[in-house]
Amino acid sequence: MSEYIHKSHNVSVLLYHFVCPAKYRRIVFSSNVEQSLKEICIEISKRYDIVFVEIGSDQDHVHFLIQSVPMESPTKIIRIVKSITAKEIFKRHPEVKQKLWGGEFWSKGFYVNTVGKHGDENTIQNYVKSQGKEKEYKKIHSQQLSMF
Repeated sequence: MSEYIHKSHNVSVLLYHFVCPAKYRRIVFSSNVEQSLKEICIEISKRYDIVFVEIGSDQDHVHFLIQSVPMESPTKIIRIVKSITAKEIFKRHPEVKQKLWGGEFWSKGFYVNTVGKHGDENTIQNYVKSQGKEKEYKKIHSQQLSMF
């Protein structure tokens, strides 16, 4: 479960859903490889401001639910995760390296989406709308819409 992360000048709950396919979409995530992946991710959590809330694999790709801090961009987070896990999995499971020629474990791309702890986009949008004076908000909002 995600928790508030308290730093000296901010408090955050930033959750990201990443999906990372194996190179060539090869089926490489056996139960042993998946177990190693989870162990490696625990070690990553100890060294970086990255918390793995959940990890799930489906033979040729992995879903990560990751919590981090505002100073780390999603691209930097996944770069750290992909580089360390690739090196360690190749080290621990030489049979995987045989399936993936070229020395790369992950495909270059990934999917990322933000995940809300306190509501979806509509809930937050309505919450923001209700802040302050309703009349002033409507006036500002209608002016912004008329610009388009």
